[in-house]
Amino acid sequence: MTATGVHLRYAWIVTDLDGTLVDRRLRIVERSARALRRYQELGGTVVVATGRNEVSAGRYHRELGLTTPLIVYNGARITDPGTGARLLDLDLGGLWPAVRDELVPALPQDVGAVAFSGQDAYVLRHSPALAAYAARDRIELGSAPPAGPPTKVMLISERPGLEPLARLVGATCPAARLVQSEDTYLEILPPGAGKENALRHLASAHGMPLARIAAIGDNPNDTAMVRAAGLGAAVGDGHEQVRGAADLVVGACALGAVADLVEHVLGTGHPA
Repeated sequence: MTATGVHLRYAWIVTDLDGTLVDRRLRIVERSARALRRYQELGGTVVVATGRNEVSAGRYHRELGLTTPLIVYNGARITDPGTGARLLDLDLGGLWPAVRDELVPALPQDVGAVAFSGQDAYVLRHSPALAAYAARDRIELGSAPPAGPPTKVMLISERPGLEPLARLVGATCPAARLVQSEDTYLEILPPGAGKENALRHLASAHGMPLARIAAIGDNPNDTAMVRAAGLGAAVGDGHEQVRGAADLVVGACALGAVADLVEHVLGTGHPA
């Protein structure tokens, strides 16, 4: 995974999936796909960084024809799709008993909870919102908690406004890393996880300066990654937090936000 396009100021483009490259119909926006192919033809490297796991993200990775490592579980894991090797693999470790035995029983009734371990998902607290999430993302839910500490736990609320949930998690397991991946999704991650930390890990392993990386996202879980990259871009219809942190605000996801970034990087267009 070396940059052959040394003439490119930004040798890597790191993109989020949902709401950035993938639209609300769960399809890769074709204009963005074409732009990424063009960027790769010129020697650029494309990396996906997502809250999904490698199974859920893998179909998009394959559709794009990528062979690069996948940053999954919001940076708690990096996998090599070719070998299945885990280049980074964090879990909740000693935080898991507090999450399972104290936090989950204290959750409001309308909040669902799901634990992700390995490549599987396990229901910790049922809710209609959790069922809708699983159906949308085609996730099969196991009915028993995982045997060991999971990679992450996601809380799914019926409505936006996650501050009370964040305070509850903070009181129960203050060492956990919290990220908001949608208006109604609050993710509990291992300390040290995060897309930006995973990007730093991967870039260091390949000798790639962050200054030569462009990154794009749409939700608060992308904010630190966008800040860390040499060029940070926000989707135009994304969360205000990301837009405020970005060097560049491009167009809406459905109109080809990632294509706007590619055109900016290549100097061939003028993103909105």
